[in-house]
Amino acid sequence: MTYAITQTCCSDATCVAVCPVNCIHPTPQERAFGSTEMLHIDPATCIDCGACADACPVDAIFPVDSLPVAQQEYATINAAYYADQTLEPAPDGPNFHAWDEPVFPRVLPSDFAPLKVAVVGTGPAGMYAVQDLLLHTSAEVTLIDRLPVTGGLVRFGVAPDHPATRKVGDTFARFHTHPRVRMHLGLDVGADVTAQELAAHHDAVIYAVGASADRTLAVPGEELPGSISARDFVAWYNGHPDAAPDAIDLSSERVVVVGNGNVALDVARILLADPDSLARTDIADHALQALRAGKVREVVLLGRRGPEDAAYTKSELLALKHVPGLELVVDDHDPRTAPAIDETDPKADPKGRAALLRGVTRDRIDWAQAPAPGRRIVLRFHSAPVEMVGEEAVQGVRVVEASGERTIRTDMVLRAIGYRGVPVAGLPFDETTGTVPHEGGRVAGRPGTYVVGWIKRGPSGGIGANRTCAAETVTTLLADAVAGALPAPGRAQKAFHRLARRRARGAPRRAASGGSRCLVSGEERTRSFHSAIGRPPERSPAASTWTGRGAALPRERMAGPGGRA
Repeated sequence: MTYAITQTCCSDATCVAVCPVNCIHPTPQERAFGSTEMLHIDPATCIDCGACADACPVDAIFPVDSLPVAQQEYATINAAYYADQTLEPAPDGPNFHAWDEPVFPRVLPSDFAPLKVAVVGTGPAGMYAVQDLLLHTSAEVTLIDRLPVTGGLVRFGVAPDHPATRKVGDTFARFHTHPRVRMHLGLDVGADVTAQELAAHHDAVIYAVGASADRTLAVPGEELPGSISARDFVAWYNGHPDAAPDAIDLSSERVVVVGNGNVALDVARILLADPDSLARTDIADHALQALRAGKVREVVLLGRRGPEDAAYTKSELLALKHVPGLELVVDDHDPRTAPAIDETDPKADPKGRAALLRGVTRDRIDWAQAPAPGRRIVLRFHSAPVEMVGEEAVQGVRVVEASGERTIRTDMVLRAIGYRGVPVAGLPFDETTGTVPHEGGRVAGRPGTYVVGWIKRGPSGGIGANRTCAAETVTTLLADAVAGALPAPGRAQKAFHRLARRRARGAPRRAASGGSRCLVSGEERTRSFHSAIGRPPERSPAASTWTGRGAALPRERMAGPGGRA
């Protein structure tokens, strides 16, 4: 028996590190790492020890003979990765794959004083950086987030029907109560404290603030009511504190999604999901109620190019094909679509995305008519939106296709064409890329200041990509520390914690619904936030009081070696 990696693979390579026979590839040292949609287990060399399954943070690895029907294709997918590869066996051992030389880049001399490092952002990028610092050094970490809860993308970006992917948050949560970590939630760097104040109290500051804006289509009508960014929609159904519970109207029978990446597939799947199934997830209560009452029964995904260039990953499309009661349809309006799907030459479809659509229903759809009965997702390739049609609100989308222009009737359009970073107060910013300029994570012209995640590299790569990204940034930071290139902080780290508590108590609060700023008590913030998302308050084992912006917050906790506060 062998193991196989399945749909929810996060590619953070934790499994690679524990495999005793080096049978999981690509590894972080290989050129292909980061370019494949997932990692793969070589069935010819797997020894069935299960170490990878135990280590996987998202429960993506299973014995092949235990795979459920919907995931049995992954046995073939894993094996196919190795079909055309020539193995380089280790010269002095029984392994079929050669080992790389061990390296230890993220270490400090044993007599080096503990670094005081602030990390802004508690999403995957920030937490991988925290993990590196805590596991490889004696650093004392100040962990900051502007939101009243931790998690970032894991909590507010992953679809609620992907609980395995969200489990990576459990891996990060163990560091929230680490004796060398003190956490300040609901503290906005740039509003409550300045970047300069943060730097003045720490040896180094790492910004892991993500990409919190959207790319725009730049077409007429994009700002009409009914035209919504997919980012806002995802935030709404995940109960983000900035998303108003009544922000989304689901009275349209047809929803058009511009884009066909994984986020587009996520929002389409949630819109058409069985509410009773969603009720077993942690979707926000207001979203579940709206979906129950909603009228959506058809979601159309628009792609500018053909199926061979679709932005979704194969694993997400495979999962969509197995959703009970949901029909997947390809709009056969363009003469290029069918040949691309039926093409057998792998060079024409190098990522295999078009081939996955073989056997999927093809139909030429009359977009002037109401949606057909039932629930269906329509993939419409070679279709570029040029205008959101309507006077006071969206009433349709005008698209360009091979035969000319066509208007698709709809009252709701979701724009899922990517995210974009926003300027960080006190840091340089590249408007073209939407990132902070850096060298290996070191912010240009700002000694002691670093970036990680999407604000560093742009909005690309999933959760696991942040692990190697964080490793690079931490390696750069530690090299700077050893070289004496970090500016000495002018004030003590403990003084910052006092400052943060003072500012958190005195700063105006923003209501959980994302409305205007106002002063509210801690108890009122608790009720407001958890009422908005429809979930009971979450308390960490070490949390006993709650303070901070917008909602209930765990008591800031620190500390030095030995657990001293």
